Amino acid sequence: MDHSRTPVLEAIEAFHRRGDAVFGPPGHRQGRGVDPRVLAVLGEGMFAADVLTLNGLDDRRESQGVVGQAEDLMADAVGADRAFFSTCGSSLSVKSAMISVAGPGEKLLVSRNAHKSVVAGVIISGIDPVWVHPHFDARLHLAHPPEPADVRAALEANPDAKGMLLISPTDWGTCADIGGVADVCHEFGVPLIVDEAWGAHLPFHPDLPEWGVNVGADLVVTSVHKMGAAIEQSSVFHLKGDRIDPDVLSAREDLLGTTSSSPLVYASLDGWRRHMVEQGGDLLDDALRRAGRLRTAIDGIDGLRLMGREVLGTGGAFELDPLALTVDVRDLGISGFQAGDWLRAACHVDVGSADACRIGARLTHADDDEAVERLLVSLHRLAAESGDLERRPPTDLPQPGALELENAMLPRDAYFGRVEQVPIAEAVGRIAAEVVSPYPPGVPVLAPGEVISAGAVDYLRSGVEAGMLVPDAADGSVESLRVVAR
Repeated sequence: MDHSRTPVLEAIEAFHRRGDAVFGPPGHRQGRGVDPRVLAVLGEGMFAADVLTLNGLDDRRESQGVVGQAEDLMADAVGADRAFFSTCGSSLSVKSAMISVAGPGEKLLVSRNAHKSVVAGVIISGIDPVWVHPHFDARLHLAHPPEPADVRAALEANPDAKGMLLISPTDWGTCADIGGVADVCHEFGVPLIVDEAWGAHLPFHPDLPEWGVNVGADLVVTSVHKMGAAIEQSSVFHLKGDRIDPDVLSAREDLLGTTSSSPLVYASLDGWRRHMVEQGGDLLDDALRRAGRLRTAIDGIDGLRLMGREVLGTGGAFELDPLALTVDVRDLGISGFQAGDWLRAACHVDVGSADACRIGARLTHADDDEAVERLLVSLHRLAAESGDLERRPPTDLPQPGALELENAMLPRDAYFGRVEQVPIAEAVGRIAAEVVSPYPPGVPVLAPGEVISAGAVDYLRSGVEAGMLVPDAADGSVESLRVVAR
């Protein structure tokens, strides 16, 4: 295919050349009706490119297939059979994927280190999740993806499961054996969905971890805004093979998706694909070299521990994304929450993730030598000045298995049933009726339907006191929890 083409960008250019007079959405009329004070911040170009697809970029019948052409080019670029653009982020894409495989009351294997958007999909759909628990690294207090043997055991115990949802890479850059898990799923005759939200860059360089489409995954979801160069809410789900019906997938996406898709998202996806096909190898070469130099330099900073290939192996990770920098700060006597807040306040450096133990930063092809040096200087300052930070009570970190909770009810039934708010001390032994997720990264400690344990309660309460944010709980202070009414 001709990857110099960008059908969406070309359609926007054609719209401007034609000079169409628009009497439908968007109401700002390509920026003419926007407050100049808004234009001063956001720019005229953004509004000029905000053109409705129907009777705008394309005609009423969408006879030019503008978006379809762009999706076909994306699929070809990454080795998929079909690609579907989403303007609602991978939060929507992963839900569409799940309900294309399993329906209300049907079982779906789900890696329990899934993002809250996956749990939301379980709740909305009425799917009966079979949680496949990740491997907990007691030294790092970090979860690595499940292994093929874990998936095999779950399928043997649940032969009526309709498929598997695997998370890889994780928020901290560790990756699953996607090919091994795919082989197990296919042996049992079920499809594998991979939530590869952090992996949009993986198809474009051989020295990066395996790209799910290349090793047997049936459906791969990516958030291109995370590691690519598309704008926020940009997501693509990629279909390979015939285990998932593309017509069903399209219909399920249509059920959840917006009818007012943003051409800005489509255009940025279109342009990013062309950029990666034409220059991605060289750009990622440079990014990998910078990451290598930065890793070596961080290893030399006293008090910081950079996660590396020592986590690979049985019971650990299968691969590690070298562009993901996971830095343990506990030897400095502070938490990752404090480190992230200090870096932003003192150095104007914003990291992607922070928890009780560590901070996470990712490099992309967009980072240059100056950006990398700024991060390194800031980490040196953090190590040197951390003694001035307040010593806060430590988080009561869970031990291996402590967060592997009993699933007592369907998540949908627990979430939508009769509930009550109880003091957290009284919640132990009760069934959770809400999603409780430290954010970022947004992996729930409690999902609806799970029996709340004392270990989970201790972790949440001590974590909040140490700076953890729990924005989705009804009570963000976690002094009380929403539980199923007796």
